[in-house]
Amino acid sequence: MSIDNVNNNGHKPALENQKLSQQQTLNAGDKAVAKQETSSQAVRQDSVSLTQSAQTLSQVQRKSVDAPVNQEKVDRLKQTIQSGEYTINPENLAKNIAAQELEIFGRN
Repeated sequence: MSIDNVNNNGHKPALENQKLSQQQTLNAGDKAVAKQETSSQAVRQDSVSLTQSAQTLSQVQRKSVDAPVNQEKVDRLKQTIQSGEYTINPENLAKNIAAQELEIFGRN
C-alpha cells in the first residue's frame, strides 16, 4: 500500500483542507486590500493651476469682450484697406504696440 495525500475514504486529509482554507482567506484579504486601495485612489481629485502669463491672458480676454467698438472707424479702415489707399507708418505702429504692451503688462 502506498502512502499519499488521500485517506481511506478517498478525501484529502484535514491538514490539506486547513491549508486550502487559509489560502482562500488570505486571497480574500488581498482582494479587500486592493479594493480599498482602489477606492482611496478614486477619492483623489485633480487640480489645475494657471501660470502668471495665463492669468494675464485671461484678464486681457475679459477686458477685450467689454471694450467698446467704434464700428464706423472699423468700416472706414476696411474700405481704405480694400481700396489700397491704406499706408502704414512703421514708427507710429511700433510706438502704439509698445504703448499697448505697457498698458497690458505694466512696467517691469
